[in-house]
Amino acid sequence: MTYRIAYAPPADDTLAKTRDAHAFREAMAATVGRDPDGHGSTGVRGERDRREATVLGAIVLYYVSGSILTVTVVRLVPSL
Repeated sequence: MTYRIAYAPPADDTLAKTRDAHAFREAMAATVGRDPDGHGSTGVRGERDRREATVLGAIVLYYVSGSILTVTVVRLVPSL
């Protein structure tokens, strides 16, 4: 099962300023997009659908919608 990955405006703005946005999008699709609950992600504040993971050194906060198979990235903190 593959999840569509959407970026909320703040995360999309941050991604647009990163060095290799294309590589990051591919890494998200290959990891979180295939298994949003895996890849070392953790639930945030006890919520199963609100998760945090590290992808290509960036901290990613996202919500998972199982009913429409979408991961929405709401915050992205790139590595330095």
